[in-house]
Amino acid sequence: MAKTIRTDAVDDLFEAMMSLKDKEEFYSFFEDICTTNEVLSIAERFEVAKLLYQNNTYIEIAAKTGASTATISRVNRFLGNGNGSCELLFDRMGISKGKE
Repeated sequence: MAKTIRTDAVDDLFEAMMSLKDKEEFYSFFEDICTTNEVLSIAERFEVAKLLYQNNTYIEIAAKTGASTATISRVNRFLGNGNGSCELLFDRMGISKGKE
């Protein structure tokens, strides 16, 4: 059976995060609950997703982010088979999709 993130503990985490009011509260929360490397890893994946969305090449993304091609490939696979959440966020952030 595949693991799921849909648990009571994750529900509690998301509820707590939704109560944060601004970027400074997010910084404080993540500094308290995660290691620096954990936050930077998630941020790197989000940046990779954004650059993929903008149709940058793997080589361009690796050069801009320092991410490995394995990470870029993994993020690309999730973007193609995911729930569309990144596209929703990019749209809300005003980030345009690159030309194919």
